[in-house]
Amino acid sequence: MGETIIRIEGRAGRITLNRPDQLNALSYQMILDIEKALIAWEDDPAVDLVLVDGAGDRAFCAGGDIEDMYNKGRAGDFSYGPKFWRDEYRLNAYIGSYKKPYVALMNGFVMGGGVGVSAHGSHRVVSDRSQVAMPECAIGLIPDVGGTHLLGRAPGSLGEFAGLTGHRMAAADAIHMGFADHYVPGDALDDLTRALSETGDIAKIEDFEKSAGEAPLAGLEAEIDPVFQLENVGDIMAALGEIEADWAGQALKAMGRGAPLSLICALQLVREARRLDSLEEALELEFRYTSRSAEHGEFLEGIRAAIIDKDRKPRWRYPSLEDVPEAVVAFMLAPVEA
Repeated sequence: MGETIIRIEGRAGRITLNRPDQLNALSYQMILDIEKALIAWEDDPAVDLVLVDGAGDRAFCAGGDIEDMYNKGRAGDFSYGPKFWRDEYRLNAYIGSYKKPYVALMNGFVMGGGVGVSAHGSHRVVSDRSQVAMPECAIGLIPDVGGTHLLGRAPGSLGEFAGLTGHRMAAADAIHMGFADHYVPGDALDDLTRALSETGDIAKIEDFEKSAGEAPLAGLEAEIDPVFQLENVGDIMAALGEIEADWAGQALKAMGRGAPLSLICALQLVREARRLDSLEEALELEFRYTSRSAEHGEFLEGIRAAIIDKDRKPRWRYPSLEDVPEAVVAFMLAPVEA
């Protein structure tokens, strides 16, 4: 079997991300294969809906396969990253406007690129095993794959909070934040899959849906909003340092692991995405940063520390907020030619 298992079962077009040992990380070929299948099924009368899941119980998809990007960047090839992201973002936008019901079973870890192939779909299902996050700042990137679009539409300033800290959202929080729609217990997902495949009836989700309960972030919003509404990252971190609550200490620690350049740009991009009308516009802004991130940003060092050497001690080019020149921020977020 390949990295992506693509087939028609009953009335459903089925896509299974099939790299369980790599937490179903998205390779470049997987992106192309998913797009090809979606194009073929969009006008196929034999397919009533699309159902996307991940192999194994650990992850739907924990992100993009970035080790290859690292190796090429270290060798001086900075063309692969922009190609990868350009085609990935095109897929994200396509999913967001897909004509047929697009059901994503977001079981297990759903991070980075995994959010891009799930959370823009029309029917997004989380389970008791779901952990949804946008942790890109910790690897010298920014929340991308349309993540800024989702974060910008989250309640209050919870989008800034989740984007800067990489906060992991369980089912109730993912629904509250607008990353998911339905909660189905993990032990019922197989039965839901069978029902959707056999009938092609999207309403079958309601037969398995349960209440996810109260969202912890909803209860913290009154405390989080005043902090993450502040003008810049430095002010936010200073305010967090004055708060004794556990959530604030955890948030400050998480932001301390992020690349300062990423944090500054991420805050700006989430706020700009809030003012935009479409997912496509947010993706275009994200591409400004990601397309430059290997050659001019902190991405290669972030990957080295997290995935290659695994020392968790990145040596950022700009190690503090004060070290990040305004001109560099402007360059990373400037329009991309062609």
